[in-house]
Formats: sequence, structure tokens, C-alpha cells
Amino acid sequence: MTHPQARRDFLWSLGGLGGIALADLLARQGLLADPPRPDPAFNGGLHHRARAKRVIQLFMNGGASQIDTFDYKPLLTRLHGQRFDPGEHVEAVTSTPGNLMRCPFPFRRHGQCGRWVSSVFPHLARHVDDIAFLMGVKSKSNVHGPASYLMNTGFILPGFPCLGAWLSFGLGNLSDNLPTFVVLPDARGLPYNNQGNFSPGFLPARHAGTMIRVNSPTPIAALHPPQNARHITRASEADGQTLLRELNQQHLLQNPGDSRLEARIAGYEMAARLQLHATEALDVTRETEATQRLYGLGQSPMEAFARSCLTARRLVERGVRFVQVWSGASGASNNWDNHTSILDELPAMARQTDQPIAALLTDLKSRGLLEDTLVVWSTEFGRMPFTQGVEGRDHNGGTSVGWLAGAGVRGGMAVGESDAWGWKSVSGHDVHDVHATILHLLGIDHERLTYRHNGSDRRLTDVHGHVVHEVLS
Repeated sequence: MTHPQARRDFLWSLGGLGGIALADLLARQGLLADPPRPDPAFNGGLHHRARAKRVIQLFMNGGASQIDTFDYKPLLTRLHGQRFDPGEHVEAVTSTPGNLMRCPFPFRRHGQCGRWVSSVFPHLARHVDDIAFLMGVKSKSNVHGPASYLMNTGFILPGFPCLGAWLSFGLGNLSDNLPTFVVLPDARGLPYNNQGNFSPGFLPARHAGTMIRVNSPTPIAALHPPQNARHITRASEADGQTLLRELNQQHLLQNPGDSRLEARIAGYEMAARLQLHATEALDVTRETEATQRLYGLGQSPMEAFARSCLTARRLVERGVRFVQVWSGASGASNNWDNHTSILDELPAMARQTDQPIAALLTDLKSRGLLEDTLVVWSTEFGRMPFTQGVEGRDHNGGTSVGWLAGAGVRGGMAVGESDAWGWKSVSGHDVHDVHATILHLLGIDHERLTYRHNGSDRRLTDVHGHVVHEVLS
């Protein structure tokens, strides 16, 4: 029998195709620590039939206020300006609790389901019959960093794989020409935790999110040589890639099981394919003028987020498994962290996202993509029902709102609830339930997708999580 090491030497000696073959061989031998491949009998799922094949996650960085967007609380209107007295001690994370404050924006019922939505989301409100709202989602933390880690990785500490990395690990790619997991950050900067939110953690490094800055003149750095570097030709690039491949092959043989090296080798292969396919995939000018207007391209203030949403649709259409779109940078402004003024700060963020998100749902539905694409709207926590300062709201880990739309989702409904003030969840749902439900829709049993790390079988939902069956169609 040929020794695996000798087979690796032979395959690498074949060049690029050999490298691809080596990666496939290692995966088949279990040397890349991958789980079983998705089962065609399960529509591409691992453990049961998948309803969704791909995901677009829209993350509102900073903690979007649930009681000023989707969680209508008429009691706050009646008690506006009064002292908050729930019968127990009240604290706020960065301020002294103020008096109760009503939502400064009118709520109305929308759609056949009669779902309450505030006036900050006029476009999105037209889609409530396609949306399942997750009300009363609680967090273990009211601090941005830990809460963002929790919402993205299932843990409040760094070092754990994010949802996109788990999906890349468990389901693999849908296309050989584009990355499996893509991150589109806010044009103004990275979110809290920076790239930690889309880290592979202890999973093999190649499952990390590929960050693409779609609002930059160079969305992917160094993908193509600079125009003034005329000495770089296709032939010289091929020679350079061959040399790197040989050096990496030698390093791999000396350091078996180094997932960072495996990721680097896979990255070089992907970079070569991206040179051929990324330019077309990221070029939103190829869309019709009507489609560009639908999303809000060329319109202030939603231009940047619109480009991200339209790019997300183009990417999933071309086989990207998971696209994460961020709204809001880290810091005291330019995000959903509205400490100073809900009246001024929240509408500004909502205007940037409302039309593009509504357009994304419309566009996916019209193309038939919503039938097997899951859209997820997330934020790390909610806001308090009382004031911070004059008209701001402090962090609230007690309750928040998220929503799902698309493949396998029962639209026009809401699951869970918060108390009468919008202060705490009374239904008990948390991020582990959200993650378990997302995995279920992708054909994955959240208790069976595991990875052995430091003597423990780790999973996205830790030792928690229940599928929210009420939102399933």
C-alpha cells in the first residue's frame, strides 16, 4: 500500500491540480478533521433534509433598540416620564437609570399578519408577512465585545468559531470559484471585536471568513498586480505560484496537521480562481438600473449598505454559502449604540438599512432564491426602556429582537415576548436557540455538529439550545 506521505509528494509534484487533489485526498482520509459530507438525499443537509442551502446574515452592530423598532410597548407611552419601578433593583451598564421613555416614533400594524413596526422601517414593514420575528431574545452580557462574541460564536469569550465558520466546516462550499464564507464589513470600519466576530476559532483556519470591502476601490487587497507593475505577467505569476506551492508543500510535510498552512495553500488556490471570477461577481454595475435603484445605489445615505446587500445577493447567487453583512462600525458613533439620542441616532441608522434590506428580500423572492436562502437579522442586545441622559438608551442584555425570512421560515408571525416594559425576556429564548434553528434549517442537528478540541466535543450551541419549531413552515 502506498504511504500517504509518498502520495502527498507525488500529488504536489503535479502542481496546481495536484494541490487540489491533495486537499481532497486529505479530506477523504479525515486528516483535515472534516465531518461527513452533506448527503444529497437530505437536499444537501448533514442530518436531515435541508430547507436552506445558503445564508445572508445582516448584523446591526451596537445593539438595535427593540422597543423603538419591532417590540411595541404601549405601557411606555402611558408611563412616559415616570420612575421605572418593576419591584426589583434596576441597574444600567454605563449610566444611572432615568425615567421611562416612550418610543418617539409611531407604531403601526402592517401586512395581513398585523405585525407592529415603528415608522423608522417603512420599507421593511411591507415585508412582515415573509418574516418570522424572534421576540425576547436574551443575552448573557450587556457589554458589546462579549455580547457580539455570543451572538456570533455562541460564547462570550474569544477563541470560538463563528456561525459562518461552522457552516463552512459542516457543509463545505457550493462553488469552487468563490469563498464559502464571505464577510462584508461596514464601509466606516470593522465592528466591535474586529475580525474576532468572523473567526474560525479552533476549527481549521481555512474556515475563516473572507473579508471583502465592497465599498473600497480595491475590495480584495492585492488580488491583481498594480497597473505600473508591468514586469508581472501571467507567466511570471504562474512561476511564482509554483514556487510558493513547492515551498508550502515542503513546510506541510514538516508540519503535518498545521491548519494555518493548509489554509494558506487553499488560499493561494482560491486567489487564482478569484482573479477570474471575483471581478464579475463584485461588479454591481452589471445589474439593471431598476435593480440598482431598488436597493438605493447612488442614493444617500444608504449607498454603502445598499452596495453590500446587492453584492450579498450576487454572491449567494454564484454559490457562496454564507454572507455576513455588517451595519455599523465600532466606537461611540456610526452604529446602533444609541446612548445619546434615540430620536436623532436611530433613524439615521435605520435609513441606511431599511430600503436595502427590503430590496434584498424583494430581489431574492423575485429570482426564486428566497426558496432556499435564509436571511437573518441580528444584533448583540437591545436597549433599556428608561432614559440615559435626556433621550438616549443604555445597553440591555435582558431582551432584544431578531428575525428570519426565507427558506423554511413561516412568515407573518412572532415567537416569544418581553415583559410589558420591554426590559426582560419572559419567553426564555436566547442566541443558542437562534443558532440551533438556523442549523436545523440547513439540515444540521446542532447537537451532532461537533469538533474535538482540548478533550471536549465542542459545538456552536455549547450545551444549550432548542430549535424554535414555531417559526418553521
